[in-house]
Amino acid sequence: MSLVELTARADELGLAAGGLACLDRCVPLLGGDDEILRPLWASLAESEEGFRDWGECVEQVRAKLYVADGPESPASAEGEAVALAHRMLGEAPAERTAANLREWADACSVAALRIHGLLDATARAESDGAASARDRREGRTQDMSPLVAAELRRQISVLELVSAHGPGGLRQARELTTEGRRVLRAVVSRRARGRA
Repeated sequence: MSLVELTARADELGLAAGGLACLDRCVPLLGGDDEILRPLWASLAESEEGFRDWGECVEQVRAKLYVADGPESPASAEGEAVALAHRMLGEAPAERTAANLREWADACSVAALRIHGLLDATARAESDGAASARDRREGRTQDMSPLVAAELRRQISVLELVSAHGPGGLRQARELTTEGRRVLRAVVSRRARGRA
């Protein structure tokens, strides 16, 4: 089943987890530590009462990480990737409705795939655009770069875990996300060393 199909079938919890996982894997671009999004993950795990804390947690994280006046036209792949990550955080819905979360989860999915394409040293320039990210989500995966392929697998796995296990799947989803964050942090660090 394609990522688009999984997202279309996802419930509110799955959508929130999918969007949050994409954002969490991109935290290295926002300058945040590995625990910065823990309150949002905890909110997902705490039944309906936790859902009410979501908006407050979003605002707290935004206050710590979000830069509203980022570059309008990033001049480098890194600059564009950072701008995309900030947009994911900036567009996180304070009100957790299925419609808000579906729009955000879709946008985060495309942005995260785009970020991984921008930062993958093996990616061909023509294969890392937003249109290509949408193609990947629909199941067209030929000539995919390794970093993008791994991100796509993680996105699919998070939705499958939460769909199959509900809140019980969040721990495994978070473990997958932690692994992806470490990979992206290593990529960002390697690119920085290459520029030095």
